[in-house]
Amino acid sequence: MFEAQPTSTLGHQYQRFTRVRLLVLAAMLAVLCATVVLDGSTGPSVFPFADVVRGIVQPGSLPAAQQVILWEVRLPYALMAVLVGASLGLAGAEMQTVLNNPLASPFTLGISAAAAVGASVAVVSGFTLMALDENLAVPLSAFVFATGATLLIQALAYRYGATVDTVVLFGIALLFSFEALLWLMQFIADSNALQQIVFWTMGSLSRATWNKIGIVATVLAVCCAWSAANVWPLTALRAGEDQARSFGVPVERLRLLTLLRVSLLAATALSFVGTIGFVGLVGPHIARMLLGEDHRYYLPGSVLAGALMLSLASILSKLLVPGLVLPIGIITALVGVPLFMALILRRGRRMP
Repeated sequence: MFEAQPTSTLGHQYQRFTRVRLLVLAAMLAVLCATVVLDGSTGPSVFPFADVVRGIVQPGSLPAAQQVILWEVRLPYALMAVLVGASLGLAGAEMQTVLNNPLASPFTLGISAAAAVGASVAVVSGFTLMALDENLAVPLSAFVFATGATLLIQALAYRYGATVDTVVLFGIALLFSFEALLWLMQFIADSNALQQIVFWTMGSLSRATWNKIGIVATVLAVCCAWSAANVWPLTALRAGEDQARSFGVPVERLRLLTLLRVSLLAATALSFVGTIGFVGLVGPHIARMLLGEDHRYYLPGSVLAGALMLSLASILSKLLVPGLVLPIGIITALVGVPLFMALILRRGRRMP
């Protein structure tokens, strides 16, 4: 009886650990569903919250005009915010794990800057393909440049060793290089092209369509399943590279594959909405604060935290200036900076 008590206590503590985290995830999901409906009800025209819920459950119950507004404008906008935020949240969480850097995000590797350069090249050169209209040519060019930057980092890291410092330094070098190229594209662009480039780099959900949502959702689903297969190696890596190797984790291979997954997520999301900052940086910190380092809960929490952040930012972008929808990248920067500072101060107070 004396020896059975500690085992029973540990089992009870583990059950409580699991139950609390599942409840937190369920609460985050419930809040996210509410923000999606609220996002669908906000905008230039009045759309009551109850009508949005009824229109989602029973589309035929709404007048034809309201159906068009809800299903062709409001819901694509709201769902794109959720999917992009979820993609950036997951990407940031995995980057912070494999690079062991709390400041890591998809922007650390220069992926955002590469996507911006790709979009700028398409705008300035008037790049089009016979099978694509202008609305798809710009995202395609952004994705190609972001993917190219990723492959270059992967090749350099593989050639010179996929250590944390190597990957981060290559990413910083590419970041500054692509920013210089972006300035060059802005310098040579005419007034119309310059306006498009500036608007794209501010980030916007206004061009969301169901086809684009399907692409982002497919990539996110594939990457989530891929991440789920690596939760234990990633959790072990948080204990240190030497500890992870002692468990049989191939650290360098895990880092390269994870960065490839991160780049796919970020490149796909950013190619459709432009530059959006701080979601991939702050979202994982919120998830870590609520759920801890166990990646079985930390990764889903980061997905939900990123989605919730961008969904709330989408709502604010339509409410701050009546009758005007602000670029969402501006909102995430304005909200993300003080939120990140608050997390830093909170972490500093906890340190002995």
